[in-house]
Amino acid sequence: MAFWEGVLAGYGIAIPVGAIAILIIDVSLRRGFSYGSLAGAGAATVDFIYALIAVLAGATLAAILLPYSTTLRLVSAVVLILLGAYGIWRTWQRRDHALDDPNSTDQAGHLRTYGQFFGLTLLNPLTIVYFTALVLSWDPEMMRSSADPILFVIGAGLASLSWQTLLAGAGASARRFLSPRFQLYASLIGNFIVLGLGLRILLQLAK
Repeated sequence: MAFWEGVLAGYGIAIPVGAIAILIIDVSLRRGFSYGSLAGAGAATVDFIYALIAVLAGATLAAILLPYSTTLRLVSAVVLILLGAYGIWRTWQRRDHALDDPNSTDQAGHLRTYGQFFGLTLLNPLTIVYFTALVLSWDPEMMRSSADPILFVIGAGLASLSWQTLLAGAGASARRFLSPRFQLYASLIGNFIVLGLGLRILLQLAK
């Protein structure tokens, strides 16, 4: 039961389309499945860590982080705006060049992609609040069980990873079947959306 609750929680936090999902698809579209899957793994790793923290000390940590949520959202907005703007510039600069080789074995590039998405996803500590709210709603008997919290964390991590991998696969498939011009426009649109999401956060904070 706890495992499936974790699965539902993992999908609940991963499926809503946001900047991370768009960026994972964009990376796959530009660089292939190997890069996109590692980008997704970076995001899923953070969901796994936050689920674990929620089980171990979620209520306490959420209370500590909430006073800084505005600052963290501001940092997140700036990062998204910079990523979107850079993505637009990079895509336009490469409009007359071939796309990256999807069979590339550039280990440094793969690790950098994983690290970038790990760091960007880490900027959303409200994920801890989400998982903590679910954990606190459990029956007390589940909290006393040693296995249920572990199964919850595993379920949440696997669900997030499976969804992010699906996004990477969608981007890689589009890369294979769509024309280079369509891929260019798709990448530009995706980065404009990321830029817009960052601006929307700034506008919300300004109210």
